[in-house]
Amino acid sequence: MFPNRLTPLSLIALVLAALVAAPVASVLFNLFQSGTGDTWSHLAATVLPDYIASTLWLCLWVGLGTTAIGVSAAWATVMLEFPGRRMLDWALVLPLATPAYVMAYTYTDLLQFVGPVQTALREAFGWERGDYWFPDVRSTGGAACMFVAVLYPYVYLLTRQSLIERAAGLTEAARMLGQGPWAAFFRVSLPLARPAIVAGVSLALMETLADYGAVSYFGVQTFTTGIYRAWFSLGDRVAAAQLAALLLGFVASLLLLERLTRGAARFHDGGRAGASARRMVLPGWCGWLVTALCLLPLVTGFVLPGAVLLNWAFVEGDAQFGERFLRLAANSFTLAASASVCAVMLALLLAYAARSSRSPLVTAARTVVGLGYAVPGAVIAVGVLIPVTRLDHVLSGLWMQWTGSNPGLLLTGGIAALIYAYLARFLTVSLQSVDAGLARITPSMDEAARSLGLGAGATLRRVHWPMLRGSLLTAALLVFVDVMKELPATLVMRPFNFDTLATQTYTLASDERLHEASTAALAIVAVGLLPLISLSRQIARQRRNQV
Repeated sequence: MFPNRLTPLSLIALVLAALVAAPVASVLFNLFQSGTGDTWSHLAATVLPDYIASTLWLCLWVGLGTTAIGVSAAWATVMLEFPGRRMLDWALVLPLATPAYVMAYTYTDLLQFVGPVQTALREAFGWERGDYWFPDVRSTGGAACMFVAVLYPYVYLLTRQSLIERAAGLTEAARMLGQGPWAAFFRVSLPLARPAIVAGVSLALMETLADYGAVSYFGVQTFTTGIYRAWFSLGDRVAAAQLAALLLGFVASLLLLERLTRGAARFHDGGRAGASARRMVLPGWCGWLVTALCLLPLVTGFVLPGAVLLNWAFVEGDAQFGERFLRLAANSFTLAASASVCAVMLALLLAYAARSSRSPLVTAARTVVGLGYAVPGAVIAVGVLIPVTRLDHVLSGLWMQWTGSNPGLLLTGGIAALIYAYLARFLTVSLQSVDAGLARITPSMDEAARSLGLGAGATLRRVHWPMLRGSLLTAALLVFVDVMKELPATLVMRPFNFDTLATQTYTLASDERLHEASTAALAIVAVGLLPLISLSRQIARQRRNQV
């Protein structure tokens, strides 16, 4: 491998990592400042235990649910042949286009006491209030179900890509040694796919920890709602920073625990590239049973809420639908595309710099950058505003010295500052995907490239880039969809008179105009579908070409 020292690539990675981590650092800097009152002691004595308990339970159920659904669906579509497999192969990622807060709106309307489900039950059985028990969707369990329904594609996408790339030689070898399909899965495929599974679950958990819209609508008290309450309601940024620091510490502990439990295990695939394991054909009712099980998360996370939104949009919808929505969609698409390209490039540079230099400093910087995904979007936005505003004042002062005129704020309130916030918030999405891809490339390839006289940059361009294209496309997809759905940071930092589909949905929903908000919410889902379907079908074509 490359020597354990700081190379020019490592120095560039450190500078970029410092820039991306600056918003989080500016938030944590408030820990060393005195507060405006007794907010922290009040929170610690009253609601902090509830924040901790609710957050832990939510993470537990979301982690278990996304793992069970994502891994089983990925294994079924890669290793089994059943009716509808080719359609489900790409359709199972569609729930990723549905924001969690939109799921909360739709299922609350469906499952509340006056909703169509309970109304139909009362009419069918003649029940009255108190005659039956029905689960309360506006609870911690209900919120966990919403997150599982929309976040399992993280685990599905990364695990599926891992199984596709490594299912060839090792799975076939296990089958030739007498192992059945289940034994080969648990003894070979599942352990080797561990980095991808952990990456997907980590993304789902950090998305859960950073969510505000769904948990606040359901009345679930988590760290995120506490941060918003302390910062924006009580006006105490120090207490909010302390809560955010606890949240970051929790995420860092999870990632460190996984690294420690992994130990000296390695997950490289030294088998043949380009080959594919044979799918097991399921006969009769077994195939249809697997089809039904794979359809369940798709219907729950996409088809049903999409149908509700479509019905609302046709029945009432937004009376202002027209040219304005084309502009909103264009704004959302521009921001998402720009942020996804920048995030993938930065993630590739940071991950490869940590791999090639093997410097503890670069590795630590890469880990710190990844923690931004667990910080709520509005807190990241405030963290961006602090250094960007100071830089704006410096630039304005220099401009006045050179020209004698005041240019105003050049960066604050612009598109560049908003994309900067997106990078600080969502770079982890790309890093997890790129890390999972690099973990599957054996270090012997780096050593061979080194022996042939290739440097770090040439090795990345000529060896790793072709092997990482699938992981990079997956990373771009995940960032694109996340930016499309991002609400708090966009609300705080968008330029004047620059709205997106997410801000339009929030504006109408905050006024309890849910049926009108359905038009913008449906547009978010629709705009996010195209890249989802395109990338999923491309990965499916790669799988078919290997057969």
